[in-house]
Amino acid sequence: MDVALRVGFAANVAHHQSVLRDCLSACEQGVRELGVQLRVVGRTYDAIAEAGLLQGYDGLHKYPYGRDGGLMRLVAEVVGLGPDRTLDGVIYLIDPVDPSSIFPEALALKRQCVIHGKPFVSTMAGLRDWLEMERVTRGLAPDAQVDDLHQFEAQTLALIAHDALKPQMLAFVERNFALLSRFGQRVGTGTTGQQLNELARRLGWQGPGDWIQRFQSGPLGGDAQIADLVLQGRCQRVIFFEDPHVARQHEADIQLLERAVTTRTRSVVCTTSPPVAQRWCDAAQARARARGASH
Repeated sequence: MDVALRVGFAANVAHHQSVLRDCLSACEQGVRELGVQLRVVGRTYDAIAEAGLLQGYDGLHKYPYGRDGGLMRLVAEVVGLGPDRTLDGVIYLIDPVDPSSIFPEALALKRQCVIHGKPFVSTMAGLRDWLEMERVTRGLAPDAQVDDLHQFEAQTLALIAHDALKPQMLAFVERNFALLSRFGQRVGTGTTGQQLNELARRLGWQGPGDWIQRFQSGPLGGDAQIADLVLQGRCQRVIFFEDPHVARQHEADIQLLERAVTTRTRSVVCTTSPPVAQRWCDAAQARARARGASH
């Protein structure tokens, strides 16, 4: 029997109305099917209760308010504090102009998820997609209401990796080349893009033009160029293998891209570590097979 997922949950105040309501309304069935145990920071828990969401669901657990250390507690549980206090991932619906999203505990929450290879879900689209992937992984039938996120031929995928993780990005793309080639367009920053084009040629890519469109390197503005695509609604999915162990001279550019993603919360999905990205690819392929068999 599958063990229920333990997931931290928080949302910035600006999302406590429409985004939180729409998000949980769309995901309620999946939350209940999977029996997800939600560890919810105080004000977000209050907003869920006031909106009448997830009524009667015993998987909601109230954590302290942010000012009392609620997010800090989630950070510690991402790292792990024993079998009953170890999270499998975090949902943090970020409002890009809320200053609390760059408080130390908020930044540490994402960083520890990346370090420990756990999902850090920061957008409404990301939550819908992640929950569907967990459903499919556990053998449940695909939800047709999530088909919009899987129309890859009409989408643009951004592939980005910091220097230390470029070998992992190359291995990831080689392993999942057929799936990633389904996207209508792929974009990437300088060196990563060059290496992926060389890989695609070795794998026999014969499509028109390069396999991936290259922008500037990250330090020279490539992250900002991709952020612009996201803001224009021209990039729907970002796979960004971040190295949390190095000081980054272009930190502001990276944050710019992350803020652009959360600005488009309803339509953009961002994945930030190799294990989570591979789990998504495996589930996406299983979902495609299941959907094909049902038509």
